[in-house]
Amino acid sequence: MSGHDDSDKELDSTFGRQPVTAHERRRRIRRMFDDVAMRYDLMNDLMSFGIHRLWKRSFVAHLPERGLFVDLAGGTGDVAALLARRGGRRVVVLDPSLPMMRTGRNRDDAAGVEWIAGEAERLPFADASVDVLTVSFGLRNTTRLDAAIAEVARVLRPGGTFACLEFSRPQKWFQLLYDPYSFHVIPRLGSWVAKNPAAYEYLVESIRNFPDQRRFAGMLEAGGLSEVNWRNLSLGIACVHQACKPPVSAGRTGRGTAGGSPQ
Repeated sequence: MSGHDDSDKELDSTFGRQPVTAHERRRRIRRMFDDVAMRYDLMNDLMSFGIHRLWKRSFVAHLPERGLFVDLAGGTGDVAALLARRGGRRVVVLDPSLPMMRTGRNRDDAAGVEWIAGEAERLPFADASVDVLTVSFGLRNTTRLDAAIAEVARVLRPGGTFACLEFSRPQKWFQLLYDPYSFHVIPRLGSWVAKNPAAYEYLVESIRNFPDQRRFAGMLEAGGLSEVNWRNLSLGIACVHQACKPPVSAGRTGRGTAGGSPQ
């Protein structure tokens, strides 16, 4: 399966419905998150009716118990706080938005979490140095998705785990209810609560532009990860993809076949 189809290129070269250069996309996304940082967690609760908290708990429950964990695009650190609850883990949040991380540092449950400014396409970690790399609702905000996946494969130790929680494609019958809510209710919430409707219009469009479950699994395989699988949450509104970096001895023969769960 090709890892970079027309849908993926559209993600990399648009901001919502607007075609933009990579530089402009990067600039707008960073400014957007800087602007909504103080109300980001509240908006997540309102948009999902709190369900995102259940998704994230399910997400971290299936991860290894020990090692260096890097939460890519970790924002205000809610997933990092869940990861840090278990002893034996060193947890690092990596995010390009300083206001988002400043907000996260004030969390009561963020003790022990480390914070580093950085971007997915240029991870500030040595080759084969990270045991577990997680990302929640962040990869669709990269400027080059394929470059971000390549960086994930570079920094993971052989046998290391990659896990991604992201919005995806719900079952077709549910899409009829989900689309009106996404396109009409979420931007209005963004206007009332975050005072930034454009940010949440972008959110909805970026979800539609991100590769669906099967295409994203194909991108992970094409990027050199193995044992790629996924499981849907809430009828496919969100999806957890998990994979590992093949052991050195396995080489390219260690790659698995992408498959998903019909949950």
